[in-house]
Parts: sequence; structure tokens; C-alpha cells
Amino acid sequence: MAVGTRNSQRNVEHHHQLSFESLLAEIQTKAAQAFDVFDHESNKTVDVREVVTIIRSLGCCPSEGELHDLLAEMEEEEPTGYIRYDRFLPVMTNILMERKYKPLPEDQLQKAFEVLDTEKKGHLTVEELTKFMTEEGEPFTQEELEEMLSAAVDPDKGVIFYKDYASLMAVDEST
Repeated sequence: MAVGTRNSQRNVEHHHQLSFESLLAEIQTKAAQAFDVFDHESNKTVDVREVVTIIRSLGCCPSEGELHDLLAEMEEEEPTGYIRYDRFLPVMTNILMERKYKPLPEDQLQKAFEVLDTEKKGHLTVEELTKFMTEEGEPFTQEELEEMLSAAVDPDKGVIFYKDYASLMAVDEST
């Protein structure tokens, strides 16, 4: 191999290493800032119940089962009701680096709603959505359902125009 080729290979590897490190640093900063918002005592711990909000604020949408596993990974041997920053950071960094639990793109969300809209009317009633969300797959809790309905229901018509809701739920991938 010629010296020039070897040097350019080394430069590519060096550049790749730098971009990986800068991405890692950026992700860790984002995770740290999100954690700090909920660290009310400024003692590098947050209430375990707020970790779900932190995870979602970072653009991750794990299922209830996945959340349970993540919390188990972050908790102490003897759960205290709090999650320490040094247990949170490596797990959250891994999730963000691997781009796990990303929300579905808008078109896929819309297709999912269209499947539920068997009469092709362009909307779902609160009753229909409630039935699907509490009886199918991994059921929503009452709190999750109320949160979803408060964002999804059109205030004038009292139904869910799912095209609008899908675009609201879809996260901009460029952020």
C-alpha cells in the first residue's frame, strides 16, 4: 500500500472517531440536561417515576414492558424510589446512540390509524380509540389514555382526526 493511501485511510478513521466522539458528547450533554431538570434536590438523583418523562423528553418511546426493563437496569440492587445519575447516564447514552425506541414516522402512524378506521370516515370516535387502546396489544393505563385523548380529540367535533394527530405525534427526525 502506498504511503498516501495509508495516510488517507488514517485520516478517514480519525475523522470517524472524532464524529463518533462528538456525537457521544452531544448525546451525553442532552441526557444530562434532561436529567438535571428533574433533579430537584441537585443531588444527582431523580424520582423513579420521573425517569419515564425524561426518557420521552429525549425522543424515545419505549413500551411499558421496555420501560420496566430500563428502570430495572437503572435501579439500585435495593430499589430506593430514586435513580442516580451515574446509573441513568450509561443506559440512556446506549439507547440514544443506538437510536432505540424511536417513534414511528408520520406515514406509518397514519396507516395504523387507517386500519382502525374500518369505515374509512377519516376520524375515530373517543369510544373507538379507547376500546383499541385499552383492549388490544399492550393496554394503555387510564392516565396514558387521558393524556393521549387530551392531545388527540378535536375540541370542536369531539372526534380524533387521525391525520392531524399523526403529524402532531411524529417527531421531526432532523432534531
